[in-house]
Amino acid sequence: MGVPTYSISDLAKEFDLTTRAIRFYEDMGLLSPERSGAGDRVRVYSARDRTRLKLTLRAKRLGLSLSDAKGIIDMYESPRDTRAQLQRFLEVLAANKAQLLDRLADLQANLEEIEAHEKEARALLAQTEPVKGRSTKAQSQPQTAH
Repeated sequence: MGVPTYSISDLAKEFDLTTRAIRFYEDMGLLSPERSGAGDRVRVYSARDRTRLKLTLRAKRLGLSLSDAKGIIDMYESPRDTRAQLQRFLEVLAANKAQLLDRLADLQANLEEIEAHEKEARALLAQTEPVKGRSTKAQSQPQTAH
């Protein structure tokens, strides 16, 4: 049984991506497929590439930049001390968390402002509603043709 390999179509289908997105990740240095076929035009992705793609997409979901994702993924492939790698990962996560908390605070402020405007608009609307059972002057006057 050989080492598993994947075509660009296989990965695109598995991860619900376009082949263009996968080629972009390749251009960014996140993936490095082997080449085969006439003129080396066919990309052959390894299990390592598949794992790197999976980690890249996870990093994107966490809100990390592709360069941060690449740096972290590359660190885990080096045989150096993992302590520095984990420390760097925590730093990137902390910075990202701070950005998300700032955005969350902004969104919360926006929601509160919208709710205040909704409340004000409803109060104004309630003041302009005609009382049931009474007709307004315009309603009681006969319509005339001009």
